[in-house]
Amino acid sequence: MSLPRLDRYAALWAVLLLVACGDPGTGPKDVKWDRETCERCRMVLSDRNHAAQIRYTDEAGRSRIRGFDDIGCAVIWLQDKPWRDASGIEIWVTDWRNGDWIDARRAFYLTGQVSPMEYGLGAQPEEASGALTFDQAMAHVFDIERRINVHGGRGEAAHAH
Repeated sequence: MSLPRLDRYAALWAVLLLVACGDPGTGPKDVKWDRETCERCRMVLSDRNHAAQIRYTDEAGRSRIRGFDDIGCAVIWLQDKPWRDASGIEIWVTDWRNGDWIDARRAFYLTGQVSPMEYGLGAQPEEASGALTFDQAMAHVFDIERRINVHGGRGEAAHAH
């Protein structure tokens, strides 16, 4: 039994709309601020000027994207993934001044920012005096994590006082 002609057109339009509205497979996605949570620390994503996203391809070949409240959470979450160095992984951060999404690997990071997880980095697309490159910013995050932050508790540096 076949569908009547009108139903076939309606079904075709429904499929086309789903495809047109679907995930493009690249770039950052819109965030539901104050409703989505950080993949690593589970804090609500609310700081529009220090957020991050990682887009990758899963084992089934589907594009996946994870949101983070701070670039520190993003790079720490990524470090233990076996596919962390695979080509095609995109890392996005918001510009600390206006919340626009920018490529994290091409961004420059200013220290001394007030960020959700206190890694203190603010990203921007252009160079600035004293700004860190992506690799330097990652080293900064791992240094802070090693010295101070123990997820779920306080690091030894915090107990030294």
